[in-house]
Amino acid sequence: MNILITGGCGFLGSNIAMSYLEKGASVCVVDALFRKGSSENLKWLSAHPESNNLLTFYQLDIANENDLDAVFQKQAPFDYVCHLGGQVAMTTSLSDPRRDFLTNSKGTFNVLEAIRMHCPDAFLAYSSTNKVYGDLKRFNYKENQTRYFLEEYPNGFDESLPLDFASPYGCSKGSADQYVHDWFRNFEIKTVVFRHSSIYGGRQFASFDQGWIGWFCQKAIEQKENYNKGKKIEPFSMSGTGKQVRDVLHAEDLIHLYHTAYEKKESVAGEIFNIGGGIENSLSLLELFSLLEDLLEYQTEEKLQYYQLERRKSDQDFFVANISKAKEVMDWEPEISVKNGIQKMIGWVKKNKTGEGYE
Repeated sequence: MNILITGGCGFLGSNIAMSYLEKGASVCVVDALFRKGSSENLKWLSAHPESNNLLTFYQLDIANENDLDAVFQKQAPFDYVCHLGGQVAMTTSLSDPRRDFLTNSKGTFNVLEAIRMHCPDAFLAYSSTNKVYGDLKRFNYKENQTRYFLEEYPNGFDESLPLDFASPYGCSKGSADQYVHDWFRNFEIKTVVFRHSSIYGGRQFASFDQGWIGWFCQKAIEQKENYNKGKKIEPFSMSGTGKQVRDVLHAEDLIHLYHTAYEKKESVAGEIFNIGGGIENSLSLLELFSLLEDLLEYQTEEKLQYYQLERRKSDQDFFVANISKAKEVMDWEPEISVKNGIQKMIGWVKKNKTGEGYE
């Protein structure tokens, strides 16, 4: 196989790239190396024993169509294009909406056109987002001590939920989402759109505005270390009430999804899927904090210390992906539970903090 992965040095991209390198596929990675951790992930990929033979890397911005087209001229035809490159932080889209548009909307258009011109038989999987559904304020939420919930959606939202491109990020990813879907309808390019909920796992260099599972794991580990050393505890910030709910999906399950999609490309081409951990793997921030205290063996008198900020613009109080369509069409479902996945995440964060994370 000959595979192109845009954003191949990001969290999701590097995991998928490594999974195909380990299968002996030729992997072409395109990445601008804008994000924290991307250079480290490139080093990790380059350390693979067969990287000299199987891995090709191009540092470029997918918003530049000439640079991207040059890669296709050199490396195509591709069998599989995993389009994972994108601007992924809501806060960044608000502070720099032009950059957000260039990467997500124009960059996706450039990828689609390069495929159409150079390898129209390739299969394209696009990493979209639940933010294409907007802030979902129109629903009647209920709440208990730890979370918001919707009685009318006991298994979460399926793909029939109307689109609502709230926020610059929602607009840029939503327009890209629809371009990908439309290139199947009008140009017969085999595409699939995955509208992801929250993703976490190894190789995720989280920050305060992106990768919330990894970020709070990091903060919980730091506070536990300070408790053990008798040091002052530095509270971290939390936006909103902490009752916001997401379903979370571990990277290993996500890798399996992208492999399965290619294997079943004839049946999934032209489809759109809501992808996440499902209702069984959903949790709120407050529930995550409680789980972290348990897994890190906080003593009774020890608690995670944080302070509240205002609710983020366009934040969803509740989003859980109903993954029944993915189960039916692809025979795919998550295998890693929230508890086991968070334990794995804690282990990776600890290794990364000590410089042992390249594995």
